[in-house]
Amino acid sequence: MLTQRDLTRSETELIWQIDRSEEIRAVYHCQADQWVLQPEEYHLHGWPAGEPEKYASLLLESFDRGGWFHAFFDEDKFVAAAVLDHRLFGERRDMLQLIILQVGNGYRGTGLGKTLFTLAKAKTREWGGKWMYISATPSEHTIAFYRSQGAILASPPDPQLFEFEPEDMHMICAV
Repeated sequence: MLTQRDLTRSETELIWQIDRSEEIRAVYHCQADQWVLQPEEYHLHGWPAGEPEKYASLLLESFDRGGWFHAFFDEDKFVAAAVLDHRLFGERRDMLQLIILQVGNGYRGTGLGKTLFTLAKAKTREWGGKWMYISATPSEHTIAFYRSQGAILASPPDPQLFEFEPEDMHMICAV
């Protein structure tokens, strides 16, 4: 039985328990502000080496700023999560960053991602944001999901976030 709830600070590390395994056949690249899909194969089994360490302090800082950490559980198994930072940024200070939206293998295509994204958009509006900033893995499936939710390329991408995740696709979505 699936349940959902906000996470406590000590539970933020549970995010790394999500089964991120995936067979990727194509990835997007941004060329001249256009989506370009190219065949590339990757077999992901777990989180990339060093990623939990790279994000651990970022997640705790976001939590301490009042960030929103919401998750789905299947019984005791952690299966999906979204993290929205509570810091407005951008030229007009009207964007909030969706730091993580991850749905585990075996739970994709069930509506959990859409539910988390919809909740994150509502939280963005509640906190005074007009846009959600998304830096996402460029896999075909991931980008197709965000595009289906109304995300467009960030032009230009936020310089600091781009420097932190230069391989990602940087997008914004009106809320």
